[in-house]
Amino acid sequence: MTELSRRRRVLVLTICCMSLLIVSLDSSIVNIALPQISTSMHAPMAGLQWTVDAYLLVLASLLMLSGSTADRIGRRRTFQIGLAVFTVGSLLCSIAPSLGWLIVFRMVQAVGGSMLNPVAMAIITNTFTDRAERARAIGMWAGVMGVSTALGPVVGGALVDSLGWRAIFWINVPIGALAIVLCQIFVPESKAARARRFDPVGQLLVIVLLASLIYATIEGREAGWTSPRIIALFAVSAVALGVLIAYERRRHEPLVELRFFKSVPFSGASVVAVCGMGAMSGFLFINPLYLQNVRGMSALEAGLCTLPIAAMSLLISPRSGQMVAQRGPRLPLVIAGIAITLAAVVQTSLDNGTALVWLLVVYAVFGLGFGMQNPPITNTAMSGMPTEQAGVAAGIISTSRQVGQALGVAVVGSVVTSNLHGSLHTGLAEASHPGWWIITGCGVAVFALGLLTTGRWARRTAEATAASFAPDAGKPDDKVAVAAAGPGQA
Repeated sequence: MTELSRRRRVLVLTICCMSLLIVSLDSSIVNIALPQISTSMHAPMAGLQWTVDAYLLVLASLLMLSGSTADRIGRRRTFQIGLAVFTVGSLLCSIAPSLGWLIVFRMVQAVGGSMLNPVAMAIITNTFTDRAERARAIGMWAGVMGVSTALGPVVGGALVDSLGWRAIFWINVPIGALAIVLCQIFVPESKAARARRFDPVGQLLVIVLLASLIYATIEGREAGWTSPRIIALFAVSAVALGVLIAYERRRHEPLVELRFFKSVPFSGASVVAVCGMGAMSGFLFINPLYLQNVRGMSALEAGLCTLPIAAMSLLISPRSGQMVAQRGPRLPLVIAGIAITLAAVVQTSLDNGTALVWLLVVYAVFGLGFGMQNPPITNTAMSGMPTEQAGVAAGIISTSRQVGQALGVAVVGSVVTSNLHGSLHTGLAEASHPGWWIITGCGVAVFALGLLTTGRWARRTAEATAASFAPDAGKPDDKVAVAAAGPGQA
């Protein structure tokens, strides 16, 4: 691809960030509307979990397919198709007549959403070829992700209070339409010189694995954790995982490129993405229910209370990207882990009368952690990966994020529901304590992996992984490989 001017590169980054804005915003904006959706459609807790997780489940299942498809048929083409499907799905969600149809239309949204983030990440990776410039671009990209995810409750609260919950889906329509037009004008087409073949067996196994795991986690409390159906679903999930690994290891061009995971930084970034996004989604699932049902706030008031998360993400994410470019990913990941852990462990004593000022401080600390974690996840995951397979690598890391979000809602929501005695108004605060301990564990995992997967040994594994792709994908981007651990890290 011919190198673009700086102005054109910035435009490409802006367009890619628009797609990230609507997808990340949508992932969190729905949370603030859950109490009103529950009242309007008489939805139980499990129904609210499915409203969020049906979207995340489909998104996670199709991300890797979308990444490899974009490498094969063209990234801009796939990106525009995704924008169109997502926009139509959003419109359908706004007119859903029942909870069942809302869940179905959320799945349509997710089909389009799966074609956006990994493809946009691949476009950015191929547009910004200089290591430092790429790190800054990824920092801005991750900043948009953090801010849009954290700002979702604020935007959603304003829309829900003024126009009703259906308005949270209207906002995607004009942004999506504008992004389609701008993409056609400014984003150059690109594809891998030799992309991977379609892997239908691998794709089916991924869907079975994630669907059975999430379904069993959400429905386990209602059906009984020891019921034959739930045990069978967990067993199916475990078998699907085993078969997927065995099958993909033998396949020449797999859907899930297991060789990527020989890179310790890549593997660490994938697990950090699951833990970090699981913490965020669990936090944003509990918080609106607590503020609105326990504290009696309106949707807008509850959304405004989360502004410290958005503000800290906005301030910290660009700085985190700079830190990654200058010093490597270790320090941002360590800070992220500490901040998430502190914010969550304080919430384990949450009660119906916890001081609002204290809550706002906790939200700010959590926003610090969330803002710190995204740039090193993305940069570390893409470091050392051949640019020819950027779509596949981006698909895997995006899938890790969405799996983390889906598991966060499923696990935390199920644990809270299992411990809920009485109504949400009187019992949610105490019932949420085990959920906050789970989120604390996620923060500890981010901290530990930040230390363990960013040293010199880890960097050597990333370089060896990059070299192993040389026969398949041409010479890897050595400059990027060096960024896996960053300069001077032990």
